[in-house]
Amino acid sequence: MRLSRFHLHTSKESPADAEIVSHQLMLRAGLIRRLGSGLYTWTPLGLRVLRRVETVVREEMDRAGALELLMPSIQPRELWEETGRWQKFGGQLLKIKDRKQADYVYGPTHEEVITDFARQELRSYKQLPVNFYQIQTKFRDEIRPRFGVMRAREFLMKDAYSFHLSPDCLAQTYQAMYAAYSRIFTRLGLRFRAVNADTGAIGGSASHEFHVLADSGEDAIAFSDGSDYAANIEMAEALAPGEARATATEALRDADTPTQTTCEAVADLLGVALTQTVKSLALISEHGFTLALVRGDHAVNEIKLAKLPGLADYRMANEAEIAEHLGAQPGFLGPVKPLKPVHIIADRTVAHMADFIVGANRNGFHLQGVNWGRDLAEADVIADIRNVVEGDPSPDGKGVLSIARGIEVGHVFQLGQKYAEAMNATVLDANGKAQVMYMGCYGIGVSRIVAAAIEQNFDANGIRWPEAMAPWQVAVCVINPKNDSKVSAYAEKLYADLQAKGLSVCLDDRGLRPGAMFGDIELIGIPHRVVVSDRGLQAGTLEYRHRSAEASENLSESELMTRLAG
Repeated sequence: MRLSRFHLHTSKESPADAEIVSHQLMLRAGLIRRLGSGLYTWTPLGLRVLRRVETVVREEMDRAGALELLMPSIQPRELWEETGRWQKFGGQLLKIKDRKQADYVYGPTHEEVITDFARQELRSYKQLPVNFYQIQTKFRDEIRPRFGVMRAREFLMKDAYSFHLSPDCLAQTYQAMYAAYSRIFTRLGLRFRAVNADTGAIGGSASHEFHVLADSGEDAIAFSDGSDYAANIEMAEALAPGEARATATEALRDADTPTQTTCEAVADLLGVALTQTVKSLALISEHGFTLALVRGDHAVNEIKLAKLPGLADYRMANEAEIAEHLGAQPGFLGPVKPLKPVHIIADRTVAHMADFIVGANRNGFHLQGVNWGRDLAEADVIADIRNVVEGDPSPDGKGVLSIARGIEVGHVFQLGQKYAEAMNATVLDANGKAQVMYMGCYGIGVSRIVAAAIEQNFDANGIRWPEAMAPWQVAVCVINPKNDSKVSAYAEKLYADLQAKGLSVCLDDRGLRPGAMFGDIELIGIPHRVVVSDRGLQAGTLEYRHRSAEASENLSESELMTRLAG
């Protein structure tokens, strides 16, 4: 590609509304242009990168035996009502009407559509297993689109759906997809982790997320330093302390805390460790008024909490309900002597504590020296309801946990029979009996991968693409092409020779000054830069620089070809 004939529009300044590096650099490098909130046009340059990612995804899906199809992005309401998701999916579901006032959705995902396809197309167990996939635009009406294409409303996604006669068969395809995803992200040159994950709104019995590791990641993942254990924070188990609960050594007493409404402030006033305090979260659940207790330095894990019996639809208690049951304002709440019966859920760590501090259920006071069995009854439920923290023991018993940030770029689910059962998707088994199929679901955020790769690969000068994702592998930069025919002719020949060797090459023949030209090439992240100049030709060399190198080298043409071939 000759850049003199290509649309390349770069900028030195970062837009004020671009909050993270990938958003800034994608706009500065001219990969995307904003159309509206969460909506972006992919420029010719951006589309080249997007297509590179798409090619790797397609090749590995085909290699794994999946079959590509293309489903409509506009889906009828009736399908979503069959699964109950017309209401349950929530505000992200963009609902639209046609001229006949019939209801449709702009597809955020395609479980309903593919299940409808399968129940019409698949009749016999002999057609199973089968795995269909597509690469298509999705739309989710994010309440707060941000970070460019990282959390856009419209995005490009690869979604695949497999159908099986048995859970064992589903598990085999699930592992095949897990392996295919690992190959995809490895080929794209990304540092990633596969982690155990919550199935969320999609549902199912098992799930793994694939995260690109980056400091800007929205998700926290926990991984062991002694094994390959990894899980997102929602799923990582916080083990109970191994030792027995200590014996009480302190008397129960009031602590005057007139304005201290947080565990941190209370610990600071009383001169004790934060780990000696307990925070109380007031909820309304199927059990009625409920207090969830976690240690002062820990955070409640809402997903773990919601999985406990009777808490699937819990909500936060309001001030009137708190006053009725505890008689105090938030910040001074605790489980000791409530005004009315309270259901107590204690985190495993809290259940092992002795001589701890809680709110006194009186404004301006806390209680010190609180002990289970003496000052309050044992908790109604003891469970893991907190986020793990750095240094916690790994749940598999090997090593301790570290916490890293990750950007979710892929997710695989064992859906089981959830959708097939709701939509009566059956096949005849070997005995001629109708059997509901088992399903798997496998998604990759193709457009999100582009942003995630930048978050992991950039420097002060711009993007540093992994070679598999770069718009071109090599940039041939011509110094003064219009006024030096020898330089121009040599650059043309080198450009053709490199292409003949199967390399993706751009020829920068725009006639820019070297500083501006090199700045563009570094900003858009081309891995290899070759400079053709009169001085170099006289010396019989070409100036070569890898995008990640600190300095350039002078190479002969044969040395250059050897270097690029490697």
